[in-house]
Amino acid sequence: MTVENILLSGVVGSTAYGLAREGSDIDRLGMFAAPTEELHGLRGPKESHVSTAPDRTLHEAAKWCRLALGGNPTVMELVWLPDELYEVRTPLGDELIGIRASFLSARRVRDAYLGYATQQFRKLQSRGDGSFSAESRRRTAKHARHLKRLCEQGYELYATGRLTIRVEDPESYHRFGEQAAADPTAALPLLRRFETGFAETPSVLPDHPDESAADAWLRRVRRHFYSHVAQNA
Repeated sequence: MTVENILLSGVVGSTAYGLAREGSDIDRLGMFAAPTEELHGLRGPKESHVSTAPDRTLHEAAKWCRLALGGNPTVMELVWLPDELYEVRTPLGDELIGIRASFLSARRVRDAYLGYATQQFRKLQSRGDGSFSAESRRRTAKHARHLKRLCEQGYELYATGRLTIRVEDPESYHRFGEQAAADPTAALPLLRRFETGFAETPSVLPDHPDESAADAWLRRVRRHFYSHVAQNA
């Protein structure tokens, strides 16, 4: 997969969280800018490119902004990675990292992270009582680890305005995953505890994200990748 104008890209997923084990996939997430002239035609450019082997997802800048403003936990990781996990960083990408807090709002962060965690719990429930195949058990444990991570990271972001990608005590996540794989209901107390935590904790985040900052950044991207401007610069 060849995509031009990549602004920011890095390693995400289990490697970034510190949860990877032998055989774990290496996931990459990034953002690119479509040439500005392509936005003026009848059919706009493709907004996402997804590949496997290697696993990589690239979102066009405007789509990334829309997802981030909605509190999407997956895309939000891209602007909170430790420095050593970035594989592509450009000046415009650094600008985006600099305004990452402007994408946050209390309700959207709470709803997105708790919503994704609840989805993981439902996947646990759908996999039965633990008497399934080894592969199914592995996937169930993975859903449980995601549930715990989403709760922990989402609560941190909601309460402090910061997002720590690498988890503390990775082994506790693996133990939690195995417990939930054997008995999916074992994950419910943690989910309920964080639902209460979100409800009772005042957030440092504003009620609404600062869309003007995202809009201004995106307009700088469009100017930069407008061919006539580049030719005359």
